[in-house]
Amino acid sequence: MSRRCELTGKGPMSGNNVSHAKNRTRRRFLPNLNDVTLMSDVLGRSFKLRISASALRSVDHRGGFDAFLAKAKDEELSSTALKIKKDIAKAQAAA
Repeated sequence: MSRRCELTGKGPMSGNNVSHAKNRTRRRFLPNLNDVTLMSDVLGRSFKLRISASALRSVDHRGGFDAFLAKAKDEELSSTALKIKKDIAKAQAAA
């Protein structure tokens, strides 16, 4: 399981631990990933995704899972999220 957000593409970053004596050692900053079940109103079903906490706040801010995926860039989305986005677009076009 990769440490990458499925909606925003956020991944690990690298940096330094800096001691009081200014000694620097390399470290990794991992994203705050959570296993979440998000409901799609258009498709009428739920999806289990591994997303960051900030992405979950962005989903709420944009007005739900469907609205978030409509505005999201395809490069940032994982393959499963991209498939969900295309299914939602197809269902909205049919309706």
